[in-house]
Amino acid sequence: MSTATTRGTGVAEHAERLWAAVTTGNEYAAGDVVVQALGDGTDPESVLLDVIGAVQRRVGLEWAANRLTVAQEHAATAINDRVIATFGFVLKRPEPHLGRITVACVDGEWHAMPARLLAEVLRLRGFAVDYLGAQVPAPHLVAHLHRIGPDAVALSGSLATRLPTAHATITACQAAATPVIAGGAAFGPDGRYARLLGAEAWAPDARAAADRLAEPLPRPHTAHQPLDDLPHLADQEYTLVTRSAGRLVKTVLAGLEERIPAMREYTDLQRQYTAEDLAHTVEFLAAALYVGDGELFTGFLGWTAGILTSRGVPAASLVPALELLETELRDFPRAAGMLRTAQGQLA
Repeated sequence: MSTATTRGTGVAEHAERLWAAVTTGNEYAAGDVVVQALGDGTDPESVLLDVIGAVQRRVGLEWAANRLTVAQEHAATAINDRVIATFGFVLKRPEPHLGRITVACVDGEWHAMPARLLAEVLRLRGFAVDYLGAQVPAPHLVAHLHRIGPDAVALSGSLATRLPTAHATITACQAAATPVIAGGAAFGPDGRYARLLGAEAWAPDARAAADRLAEPLPRPHTAHQPLDDLPHLADQEYTLVTRSAGRLVKTVLAGLEERIPAMREYTDLQRQYTAEDLAHTVEFLAAALYVGDGELFTGFLGWTAGILTSRGVPAASLVPALELLETELRDFPRAAGMLRTAQGQLA
């Protein structure tokens, strides 16, 4: 067996042991896995990305498939986050020599694990890193840039509903003369939304981001307004849908109760969950209107359909809500078109 194969087998074994630890809530065992992996000579970056990162992705997939509860998913994520802190005690990082990077999540983005992993990878590569964590408001980030003066901002986002906020944050960083590299599922699997929103660079994962940051990013262009990047926003559909989101949810919820009499017997908690699901649907529709890409909306609905199916709920149950939304938004050509396309795909 080759050395590379042996190393790969070792990483897979460590990942399986970490999976067993986090899914049983055994934080001490999880820490031992990382300490032993490092002690065995496993590359620290591989421990971060191919062990901890791989287990975290598996946690998300297993939750989506209804094989982990929400509580188990939260517990596993919390354990993985604390395990990462183990690095500070058992591993000597190199002295910073490659510049300074600020790593932050878009305001409203609470999925901080990808950003945390990137921050640790950058430190291992020899960068000085300011890790600001989840949900960083743009004014606070810009104040930090003026005070610290980093070479770049690495902006992380997992939720596409935060793309309008990400756009404002990118523009604000550029106005502070700081280039931005964007990453995370929110920016699209090919980085299309990072480019659309004007980021200087995009990376699909932490390794690629660290590689890209090894060379200076281009300096930002003169500050500009979001409308300069997205001329389709002139039709005001995004703004009007966003402003009327609360009314849309209430109207569609009432319409569903008329169409589906069984909903009239819902408990308060069931009504709350249904309203939250409708609110998410409107938010993703608004995000699709913002970037001018219906695939963002249909992609969200496809993911939602998979979640429902894994829980024994027919995906077609989404169609009545989309029909009611289309009726409410019949005077909005782009929104109505996205809703019709989504209904066709679900049907």
